[in-house]
Amino acid sequence: MKRKLTILGVLLPIILVADIITKRWAVDVLQEEVSRPDFLGGYVPLTFALNTGAAFGISIGDDPRWFFIPVALLALGLMVVLLVRAQGTDHTRIVSLSLVIAGALGNLFDRVRWERGVVDFIGPVDLGFMLWPIFNVADMAISCGAVLLAISFWQEERNLKRAGMKTAAAPEVEAGS
Repeated sequence: MKRKLTILGVLLPIILVADIITKRWAVDVLQEEVSRPDFLGGYVPLTFALNTGAAFGISIGDDPRWFFIPVALLALGLMVVLLVRAQGTDHTRIVSLSLVIAGALGNLFDRVRWERGVVDFIGPVDLGFMLWPIFNVADMAISCGAVLLAISFWQEERNLKRAGMKTAAAPEVEAGS
């Protein structure tokens, strides 16, 4: 448990502080300018946006804030349960859950503090075949954490299948002895 708390204790404040500082900067600077297309040579423009909807700006009604706050709290509870149940040696799962928890808290903070929505400011990014929607530091943490969590579950499933094959093969070897 100590390893889990250490990883969470390092990642959570780093992501939350980065998220809060960058969102504050976006509100103070970008809100007035609307967009800075020259950032990173124009590959990653900075555009101020307030997202009252779900991921990618998906809308669900006029005031979805009171839908998203309990959903976020429920998701955070689930992530904490998964973190508590994670093996202490499963660093991929511990890091992934810590990233998702930190990102979810960052976006939840915006939803709780005001009705305007979550501050997004990175993008849209032109991928050549589509424009990737505007996002923020918390969204990056959630996305990276979700990918790592999927990898962790895939690794666990693969290990269980290997263990099952070894267990199933062992009696056959003994019977032939």
